[in-house]
Amino acid sequence: MQEQHVTSWLELQDLLFAGSWNEPLGRFRTSFVFRGVPDAKLDLTATLNRQGAFVRQERDLLRAFRKYARGVPGTERLTSIWDWLALAQHHGMPTRLLDWTFSPYVALHFMTERMDLLEHDGAVWCVDYHQTNQQLPMPLREQLRLEGADVFTAEMLASVAGELATFDGMAEHPFVLFFEPPSLDARIVNQFALFSVMNGPGLSLNEFLKHQHQGVRRLVVPAKLKWEIRDKLDQANITERVLFPGLDGLSRWLRRYYAPRPR
Repeated sequence: MQEQHVTSWLELQDLLFAGSWNEPLGRFRTSFVFRGVPDAKLDLTATLNRQGAFVRQERDLLRAFRKYARGVPGTERLTSIWDWLALAQHHGMPTRLLDWTFSPYVALHFMTERMDLLEHDGAVWCVDYHQTNQQLPMPLREQLRLEGADVFTAEMLASVAGELATFDGMAEHPFVLFFEPPSLDARIVNQFALFSVMNGPGLSLNEFLKHQHQGVRRLVVPAKLKWEIRDKLDQANITERVLFPGLDGLSRWLRRYYAPRPR
């Protein structure tokens, strides 16, 4: 894993889009996904295994969620365990999933949205799924090849592993894959969202990425630069009003946008 400390807005742009030129396509098309955190001390621990709190309750949590969520408008469209897992993550239940985005600017938004942490250094994780895909078990790699895809959809994942137990038993070594959730609402669409998942509820993405020699960058952003980033994101319309459509997102944006900067 490569860690770099950013010193300016322009340097940040260069690092976020580094290696995005795709020679066969003749286009700038990156194979990186991004995750922004407001405090550089935060790691990539999923809510399910944060401090080991819920690891043993994964099946119980998911079973209860499916039981009590049935009948809620929209759930009738869910067809696989991966659909249900994505919905649970989307609404705050502890899961083994982590939120990522294809958009580096959306990642920067989540790095700078919390006013109470703007005085802390932040970080953006950048992971090349072409590199992590090389460690996937053969059935998963074959599914990507057949679909001509680089990341999974929930439907593609369900066709190879219909249950979490099947997924976990596909390899003895840890691996991570990225999949796009169904478009449950405008939030997922506007945030250009996808999830990471590992083949075990107690596995650590931190440990996994720490040993990757290629395709992983962690950009540390100093607190003094976060205000400039935040203001430029607002000017580019990367705000809560857009990423969280509705009155809640509008209110979150207005509360933050008009808050005075501490002197």
